[in-house]
Amino acid sequence: MFTEELSELMTRLVKQIPYDYRRQAMGDVVQTLLKGKSRKAEDVLGWNRHSVELGINELRTGIRCISDVSARGKKKVEEDNPQLLRDIECLLEPHSESDSHLRTTLMHTHFTAKAVRNALLDNGYIEDELPAERTFCDLLNRQGYRRRTVAKSKVQKKRND
Repeated sequence: MFTEELSELMTRLVKQIPYDYRRQAMGDVVQTLLKGKSRKAEDVLGWNRHSVELGINELRTGIRCISDVSARGKKKVEEDNPQLLRDIECLLEPHSESDSHLRTTLMHTHFTAKAVRNALLDNGYIEDELPAERTFCDLLNRQGYRRRTVAKSKVQKKRND
């Protein structure tokens, strides 16, 4: 029924339609030419059958589905547990200092991610409530803390004058 040229033509034409309405166009093509069989559209046209089924439903109901891609995936630790972030800041603030040249907004600290996690465990957090050490490392980087030697903890060299 479909030649390769015809299926390529339909695919090219559907790709020219703006993305918001592309599924409906795919659904319309499949309803008209393939009797609503999305698996056949997958075989013949190479279209995703789930997208085609959604397009058929959108076409049937007249309601366009909105894909909220940003809501997918796991939330960041600071979004899930803002109290944890406040506790980390209270813990690191006395042991941090800004860049001596004031070129960046980063805070330098001598605490490692492991030390921060252990300090929170000592302060009453339960092991299961806290993320892994690597996640703490990412969290500290996102918050602007960098592991550097703090200026006041450096040993001053003796000068022989």
